[in-house]
Amino acid sequence: MGPLPRTLELFYDVLSPYSWLGFEVLCRYQKLWNVQLRLRPALIAGIMKDSGNKPPAMLPRKGKYLRSDLRLQGEHFQVPIRFPKDFFSVILEKGSVSAMRFLTALSMQRPELLEKVSRELWMRVWSRDEDITEPQSILAAAERAGMSAEDARALLEKTATPQVKNQLMETTEAACRYGAFGLPVTVAHVDGQTHMLFGSDRMELLAHLLGMLLKAEWVSGAVVQRAKLPSAVPASLMGTSSSANCSTSDPTPADAPGQQQSMAQVLGALRLCG
Repeated sequence: MGPLPRTLELFYDVLSPYSWLGFEVLCRYQKLWNVQLRLRPALIAGIMKDSGNKPPAMLPRKGKYLRSDLRLQGEHFQVPIRFPKDFFSVILEKGSVSAMRFLTALSMQRPELLEKVSRELWMRVWSRDEDITEPQSILAAAERAGMSAEDARALLEKTATPQVKNQLMETTEAACRYGAFGLPVTVAHVDGQTHMLFGSDRMELLAHLLGMLLKAEWVSGAVVQRAKLPSAVPASLMGTSSSANCSTSDPTPADAPGQQQSMAQVLGALRLCG
């Protein structure tokens, strides 16, 4: 019997492109790292308000850097991020309350679909420059992710209930209690300790906290193959073969002396799988 999986909580909002990057890396690595990934839809606007933080794009130099950084990060991790034409309207005016309430309802009623629907909402706002605020937009995302029209409409009706609204508020407050000042936030529960990591660029530190000793045979193709996003993202957007994937089928390579790898090799493994 293998070791029990450690738990990672990913607090995210589809309004955050960096949340998308962190989401995809963790979805790719959860089995390989033997972790239990818990997706926690939260409201970035509430976290920013609670912490006194402001969107980085509000500062012109940060906004310029943000565009360049997201383009490079998207290429690196094979996530098809494209800036919305009316960026400030999307971020500051429209927001994501409706979308995050829908994902909250989904997490309560149909958690097995949470990953796919979350991804499709990111695809709408951060790749295809489509709306995520109107009911028909949310329904379209849910149906494209595999929900029936009937189930999607029934779930959308639940977003107006106190139970869903309170759950989204409670999840957002939970992120704040962990110390969040933005999203994404990954909370790692390892060996009785809790670690809060901010951003999508802390995966090498997360691997360190998990005690991941990446074996050479794990990253040579025996377990990890050339990665792409799951099939919800068209291969034509990714520039990868539709048959490629990040295989993580019950890795049980034999331990061998001298197999512990450096941080640079851990980073290399992340690049291989993204």
